[in-house]
Amino acid sequence: MRALTLTVLALLPSLACSADERLSVQQNETPIHAPANPQAISKIPADFHFIEPGTLTVATSATNSPPLSLLASDNVTRIGSDPDIARLLADSLGLKLKLVPASWEDWPLGISAGRYDVAMFNIAVTEERKKKFDFATYRADNHAFAVKSDSKISRINSPADIAGKRIIVSSGTNQERILLSWDQQNRAKGLPAVTPVYLTDDASATLTLLSGRADAMFGPHSMAAWKVASRGQTKLVGSGPFRAWVAVTTKKGNGLAPALQAALDGTIAGGQYQQVLARWGEQDEAIAHSTINPPGIVY
Repeated sequence: MRALTLTVLALLPSLACSADERLSVQQNETPIHAPANPQAISKIPADFHFIEPGTLTVATSATNSPPLSLLASDNVTRIGSDPDIARLLADSLGLKLKLVPASWEDWPLGISAGRYDVAMFNIAVTEERKKKFDFATYRADNHAFAVKSDSKISRINSPADIAGKRIIVSSGTNQERILLSWDQQNRAKGLPAVTPVYLTDDASATLTLLSGRADAMFGPHSMAAWKVASRGQTKLVGSGPFRAWVAVTTKKGNGLAPALQAALDGTIAGGQYQQVLARWGEQDEAIAHSTINPPGIVY
């Protein structure tokens, strides 16, 4: 326990860059708004009941995961590309916005149980998830492998590249499914097993990587690229086998997806969508139009 404490304390100076990072995003704390979209509003089913009348209740990440979600300088307000897109949706649908910080593990049950109207957690469309949820896409994301900037690892792009490595990944994610699938392929060939390192928050994951207790981190490309650009302590060395459609997620069959799609398309046409992605460095993940329930990842 003492050794662990010393390791964490030794890394605290590196976390000072979080303050610099926060300063770099203060200009992004000013909300970007969109006008009400009559076409999108008309697509809200007459019998649809929002969790709170007149309000779009959105589950979003409670963790500090820039550029997707983080706390503003007041340590209360959630900002990031997901909260920004959520605000555009609420504006377009003529609704107030209520962001509910939640855990990744909570959003599926929360949507099914009627605690949230939609969830925005950088959720990728999969064929399995389409059985329970409806989707309206708003980004095309890849998955990235990141290592310490001085790591001798230069590339991770295939199953053989993860053999014998300790890799940070979040449980229940597409990245975990990819990692475990690659590990199965390696074991069948007699290659060393991967060691998944499961952590629930980004700060712990970063500490673990920088302390040398893991060899690499596997997660959303946008988050990995943000760290490289804002902190300089890590580098990207590879990506997953495919890009994923990231989508606003709602309960299957509730009829809200067409309204969400129309709202997103309106902000794309109006330019507000591009403003959001540009200020969070996600221009490469932009889409030309939103799609309802596109082909999803299959495992």
